[in-house]
Amino acid sequence: MKKILLIMAAMIFVAGIASAQTTKWEVPAKYKTMKSTVNLADASVIANGKDLWAKNCKSCHGALGAGDGPKAAMLKTTPILSFASKEFQAQTDGEIYYKTLFGKDEMPAFDKKVTVPADQWALVAYMRTFKK
Repeated sequence: MKKILLIMAAMIFVAGIASAQTTKWEVPAKYKTMKSTVNLADASVIANGKDLWAKNCKSCHGALGAGDGPKAAMLKTTPILSFASKEFQAQTDGEIYYKTLFGKDEMPAFDKKVTVPADQWALVAYMRTFKK
């Protein structure tokens, strides 16, 4: 009986993850094509992004953007898409910028916490370093 309950719980958990993965995050067209105001390949921009990541993102998304930060387990919807994945990295810089800035559901908006556009773009630059 316990084994059946565990299997059922696992199936519900997996179904929840699958439905979270299929939820589309719509990004307005103007952001999809938006270009960075800083050089995303600049080492100082990436270093700034790394510092901002440690302060604002690491607790949920983990050190390498795998969704394994210490706060991730407390969320209703875990950050399941690794930032190293092809799917994440295939997004435009503007799409990542928009999602970071405005958030959705449990992903908080950072437009009022990281207020300087160069810093906002630095986070995008740092997230690009996760690609495999």
